[in-house]
Amino acid sequence: MMEQGREWGILFTVNYSVCIKPWRWLIISKDMMVNDGIRAREVRLIGATGDQLGIQSRQEALEIAARANLDLVLVAPNAKPPVCRIMDYGKFRFEQQKKDKEARKNQKVINLKEVRLSPTIDEHDFNTKLRNARKFLEKGDKVKASIRFKGRAITHKGIGQKVLDRFAEECIDLSTIESSPKMDGRSMFLVLAPKNEK
Repeated sequence: MMEQGREWGILFTVNYSVCIKPWRWLIISKDMMVNDGIRAREVRLIGATGDQLGIQSRQEALEIAARANLDLVLVAPNAKPPVCRIMDYGKFRFEQQKKDKEARKNQKVINLKEVRLSPTIDEHDFNTKLRNARKFLEKGDKVKASIRFKGRAITHKGIGQKVLDRFAEECIDLSTIESSPKMDGRSMFLVLAPKNEK
């Protein structure tokens, strides 16, 4: 497209050259090299149907992909020479996202719930914490029972150990002990896992 104009008494001509590239020739991936993002001089080329097309220069491979109206995707960058495949990258990404979504749907998330106890806990408070822990275990969550020793109470670790042992004993029908009571700084904790966990 040509355009003429007059400014400050000077006649000038502007030549607009419009270069339209199809969308697929843009770099549309951050995890894989696609089309012009491939920097290797020579590549081993695999066709859209899976057949081997041999070793080609990068430019020839791009032209073959352009004729098929598909993308050139670098699938094995560490091979000598690098391996590229001709495919519809948008469709490939869509299928990959669908598979990932399906895998996430089928996996079970196990949360770790924490129940805090005290070495001098009263019976009623102990039963309340125990009831909450049993509820978490029935839902399929792991339970971390912890005791924080304050001040001089750290010199009586045996009392805290007895509380945690009793807690584990009360939950034995619903859980297994994943990690036995152990110290971590000024805290002692144990982890219970639900029995129905696969």
